[in-house]
Amino acid sequence: MTAQYVLGIDLGTTNSVIAYAPLGDPGSGDLPRVELLAVPQLVASGTVESRRALPSFAYLASGHETGGGALDLPWAEGREFAVGEFARRQAAEVPDRTVGAAKSWLAHSQVDRHRPILPWGAPEEAAKISPVTASRRYLEHLVDAWQDAFPEAPVAEQQVVLTVPASFDAAARELTREAALAAGLPENLVLLEEPQAAVYAWLADRGDRWRQTLTVGDKLLVCDVGGGTTDLSLVGVTEDEGELQLQRIAVGNHLLVGGDNMDLAMAHHLAGRFAEQGVTLDPWQSVALWHSCRAAKETLLAAEGPEVHSISVLGRGSRLIGGTVSLEVNRREMAELLIEGFFPACGATDRPARRQVSGFQELGLPFESDPAVTRHLAAFLQAHGNESEGPARPTHVLFNGGVFKADAFRDRLLETMGDWFDAEQSPQFLQGDPDLDYAVARGAAHYGWVKRHGGVRIRGGTARSYYVGIETAGLAVPGAPRPLRALCVAPMGMEEGTAADVPSGEIGLVVGQPAVFRFFSSSVRKEDRSGDVLDRWTEDELVETDSIQSTLEADDSIEEAYVAVRFHCAVTELGIFELWCAGTKTDRRWKLEFSVRT
Repeated sequence: MTAQYVLGIDLGTTNSVIAYAPLGDPGSGDLPRVELLAVPQLVASGTVESRRALPSFAYLASGHETGGGALDLPWAEGREFAVGEFARRQAAEVPDRTVGAAKSWLAHSQVDRHRPILPWGAPEEAAKISPVTASRRYLEHLVDAWQDAFPEAPVAEQQVVLTVPASFDAAARELTREAALAAGLPENLVLLEEPQAAVYAWLADRGDRWRQTLTVGDKLLVCDVGGGTTDLSLVGVTEDEGELQLQRIAVGNHLLVGGDNMDLAMAHHLAGRFAEQGVTLDPWQSVALWHSCRAAKETLLAAEGPEVHSISVLGRGSRLIGGTVSLEVNRREMAELLIEGFFPACGATDRPARRQVSGFQELGLPFESDPAVTRHLAAFLQAHGNESEGPARPTHVLFNGGVFKADAFRDRLLETMGDWFDAEQSPQFLQGDPDLDYAVARGAAHYGWVKRHGGVRIRGGTARSYYVGIETAGLAVPGAPRPLRALCVAPMGMEEGTAADVPSGEIGLVVGQPAVFRFFSSSVRKEDRSGDVLDRWTEDELVETDSIQSTLEADDSIEEAYVAVRFHCAVTELGIFELWCAGTKTDRRWKLEFSVRT
């Protein structure tokens, strides 16, 4: 069956959104208006309302809450969990049964993303789910909401574009795809980087007028600060046979700093004020305060926000007799706290501060030790500049993410960047769709439409170069691992729909017994070509992604425990990276697969 609609899905750290547009007939003209799907969800026990966004929170109910239809939805009864607005509200009251930030956990390679570990830090006896399961439940809810609204257009038969952070490595993208397929999305779904989706939303808003704003040689910085992460990308404007084109030229690292950090900063500040009143918050109340600060921040920093907002935390124990404790929060006080904490003025050559590392650390999310977005941006521009010209110099800035709904944050970032460059080189604010909460989903739908019917596309291929770890041969030394070399198998910018043999000597592939296959990636080594071998590198240059522990099928025609192979790599049209190990003395081939959609 031919797809009737293109669906753009933003699986966000804080909120998830689905946008859609009818595909129509090829060559039928301009993109129809992209609409947002109203998503029915629980907003309170037994109360269902439709909202344009589904908060990315899951509430794991206790036994007594699962009866009587309290968690029922139009398409599901007798549920033991809830996702959406009700779950987000429960985060302030019952944090040990509420899952948040599942998307960030998908990118955390130091934990098993398939194990039930969330809510992180909840008591051992508490119900838990895995980051993959949480992500699947959010997507399942969106799928069910779509089916409820469009029963004649099964989601599995539509064209679907699902967004991921540009900073997601191959493993995180594959886990996202796994959750999506388990939720009922089609096998041919396409993954699209969120900053690119934001640019597509701007293109949809501007139409052909974008060529009046950007010219050859311009560099567009997409600065996306959402609830849990900061994503940075550079998109360049090039020309081909007199036609302007867009090309993604750089992406940043996965930075775990965003609106959640701001909420925590507010909570820490307000906990001090509570203490001044003789109220010491216990751990449970502190988490509840953190979640309450999210709503306070959004209210206070809104364009027409009040000057004062009240924050209350439920009391605990006999001392407060189950009552509440409250504070009045001043708009100007909070704005100054957050601006100076997260967008401080800094120099163009500054770098994020490194804190002294403790010998013992909790195995939680690897949050950035320096929350200053401005310093992370300075480091990003330095990493993608050159020795002769210095840091990369954006000509325009496109903001995305809920944090930038507050004018004060945009103004400070532009002011800081203006101080880095000469007055005539100061980046310009790129006016666009002000609907920052929904731009990524809208842009994903627009991308899906132009992919089918033609239009302006952002080029760039893979966002990173990819490497395999090759253990060197040599004499064994007690207590010392064998040196490892990194062989580049996919250079940065490898285009979709292309394939190539990797130039190299023969490599020994372990088969018939358990083995660990190590992989690395880099967002800064732009000059490496397929077949290049690195003997040494720094942590800033190469980042180890998830290793694969597997037992590859043995080849009965070869007696040794390993076979001599050479590599062949391909990036499919759907953005799936395929790495083949082809035997040089046998016809056998072995395949390792990751998703590296850009």
